[in-house]
Amino acid sequence: MTYDVARVRGLIPSLGDGWIHLDPQAGMLVPDSVSRAVSTGFRTSSFSHIGRHGAATRSGAILDAAREAVADLVGGDPAGVVLGPDRAVLLAWLAESLSSRLGLGTGIVLSRLDDEANVAPWLRIANRYGAHVRWAEVEIETCEMPSWQFEELIGPTARLVALTAASPIVGSAPAVRVAADRVHDVGGLLVADAFGAAPYALIDIDELNADVVALSAPSWGGPQVGALVFRDPAFLDRIPSMSLNPYAKGAERLEVGGHQYALLAGLTESIDFLAALDDRATGTRRERLEMSITSLQDYHDQLFDHLMQVLEKVEGLTVIGRASTRIPTVSFTMAGMQAEKVAAKLADNRIGTVSGVHGGSRLLDALGVNDEGGAVTIGLAPYTTRYEIDQLGRALITLE
Repeated sequence: MTYDVARVRGLIPSLGDGWIHLDPQAGMLVPDSVSRAVSTGFRTSSFSHIGRHGAATRSGAILDAAREAVADLVGGDPAGVVLGPDRAVLLAWLAESLSSRLGLGTGIVLSRLDDEANVAPWLRIANRYGAHVRWAEVEIETCEMPSWQFEELIGPTARLVALTAASPIVGSAPAVRVAADRVHDVGGLLVADAFGAAPYALIDIDELNADVVALSAPSWGGPQVGALVFRDPAFLDRIPSMSLNPYAKGAERLEVGGHQYALLAGLTESIDFLAALDDRATGTRRERLEMSITSLQDYHDQLFDHLMQVLEKVEGLTVIGRASTRIPTVSFTMAGMQAEKVAAKLADNRIGTVSGVHGGSRLLDALGVNDEGGAVTIGLAPYTTRYEIDQLGRALITLE
């Protein structure tokens, strides 16, 4: 049995809007089960899990379930799961908490592939305390990040490496484990941003050897919730607390303010949805996630090959980067056309894409792409079909 994309599409009502959605970087479409879980959560939970009344008890159960679901998604420990309104907010609080480690004479390593959420907070801290910043670069032709450079970049003074698990712009997936092993050798930490990688790859925090993995639920069709997963939950009690509660312990030390329990209910349901992408999947949620995401990868491998064949037939189109290890995301330029105009023309054909990145893109700046009008980014989703790729190709060929 092959991946049943028709069954998956039937679970997502917003696909009935007549558009072709090739813009998962802006948030994948939300399954109906997730919307229903959020709605039920608003009706049945409280704004606090403290107290003995029924709604508070239900809120506490929702919070515990969300931590367990996120832990299953990355193979981690629920005690190490920090939840918040957005991964960018959580990364900012994490940077503040770790700022005491980044003083004068220390160094951090950042990546050109990374989204700004895993760059800006560390730059602010480095500038404030005088830490030296070094950059992991990509090869211009392929947009791959050579792992040999980590040996040179991560020296004895390095205290932290911030590195994406996969670029949401060009799809390249760097060797996170190589960087993690190197920075651990010198006593530092690695923060891996899995915003681009989920749900395209089965994330294993131990395999990555990352100290912290950052997640964003909208990237797989969940509600606006972010998460940080600590490989060692005990580490949370060894760093300065950011909480407004002076007695906070564990994950609560980085959770500033209250939770949106209804959204957390949707978060759990969105991970359950991923685990059920392949209706043959059985076992624990982690085992079902492994089988479903493997099935999705097989489907996407074939579909992405077809996408590349379609793009190669379009005159004047240049694909940016061709990394050998990647997720099914690609950016391209069209000769003589601004990216915004290309995206607008595609929108006229009811095809959704991404042109321009919120906060800009250091990668596209470094490659000189933004100087020439920017790039259009498209990505596959669990509901993308071969027919939709063919429609994209026809629309691109007719652009003027």
